Amino acid sequence: MATVPAERPASAVQQALSQFGARLFEAAPGLVTWILLLAPAWIPIIFQTPGAIAVAAAVLVFDVYWLFRSITVVTGVYSTLWRMRRDMAKDWLAVCRLDQKPGLTDPLQYYHLCVIPTYTEPYHVLERTVQAIVDSNYPPELKMVGIITRETDKPGWENVARLKEKFGSQLRGFYHIKDPLEPGIVVGKSAAMNWGGRWMVRVLTEEGLDLDRVLITDLDSDYRVHPQYFGWISAHHAREALRDYVIWQPVPLFHNNYWQVPMAVRIMSASTSQWQMFLHSRPHRLVAFSSYTCSLEFVRRVGYWDKDVIPEDSRFYWKAFFTFGKRFSVKSVYLPLYGDSPNSRDYASTHMSQYNQIKRWAWGITDVPYVLARLFKHPEIPLTLRIRRFMNLFLNHINWIFLPLLLMFGASVPL
Repeated sequence: MATVPAERPASAVQQALSQFGARLFEAAPGLVTWILLLAPAWIPIIFQTPGAIAVAAAVLVFDVYWLFRSITVVTGVYSTLWRMRRDMAKDWLAVCRLDQKPGLTDPLQYYHLCVIPTYTEPYHVLERTVQAIVDSNYPPELKMVGIITRETDKPGWENVARLKEKFGSQLRGFYHIKDPLEPGIVVGKSAAMNWGGRWMVRVLTEEGLDLDRVLITDLDSDYRVHPQYFGWISAHHAREALRDYVIWQPVPLFHNNYWQVPMAVRIMSASTSQWQMFLHSRPHRLVAFSSYTCSLEFVRRVGYWDKDVIPEDSRFYWKAFFTFGKRFSVKSVYLPLYGDSPNSRDYASTHMSQYNQIKRWAWGITDVPYVLARLFKHPEIPLTLRIRRFMNLFLNHINWIFLPLLLMFGASVPL
């Protein structure tokens, strides 16, 4: 009998170098951020007058760059707005029915499953979310809802029971997914979606459904789909040649409670919505954000959402990229997905909720060491594509902190 020799364990030096490399990847975003933030101070100190002139010139160049960048953002927002108005005015279910022809992929073969992770959300928020799904312009026998609660969340169980009693008969299926909070997870949306995704794959497979024909929407609990959303997705998914490798990303607009939150929160919500609209005018920069749609088979092949991270959307994007390579893409859905602006019990806590939301988005920087560790391990993906997507990730997060301070104060420091 042939035997396979056991692999030799890594030496202490190899283990130390591996650990040092991992820690360096993790520290890279913070290290680069601080070097750039302090650059207007340390460059003049080291290089004296030439350094001060160089910093002032760099800031001037950045000022001019951001003037033109602002123009491109505005034009991008209006470009997306035009496409959204065009698609919002169309009956996409009628389009699906027109496409039911021999030789074409039938758009109405697709089931839509909305998986909604929840924790402490009040009943009225979930009710509006499910009501929007039920009211959407798509056959009820092709729509399903799965709501995730923790096994210990008894009030959440009661909410799901009330929702199922009210809406269950208007959908093909209404599922209550009870998350046991497995050991070793980072409690949050990503871990909840991991459990919910695996649970739904098992249940729908037992029901005999083809996972390629189930389109799952990772839906935040306060998001309301546009009435044409499911029809739009089905029509375009059927037409897409690489449908097995695509994530469909709608345009999030935080308008549900826009006039019930303080001005600073309204400004942040409007800015975020407009920035997302701009990204939809730049397909090469579009990534999964907050809520999105793909096939359930796609989710299974990617390996579900990670259980040990906070930002579920961006990590899922990168897992898909390294799984499918250049075949994978995120495509725009030119329809709004209406979300709530952060709101809480009083003025101060509302602003704290807004800060915590931004902080959760900023946790996407943790994808940098994840991507760096895999960037050169996938030769099947063109190097230029890997580098370009990584630079979009890295520079986007660095810009959050570095550029506003540089533009405001950078030129005055050397003086």
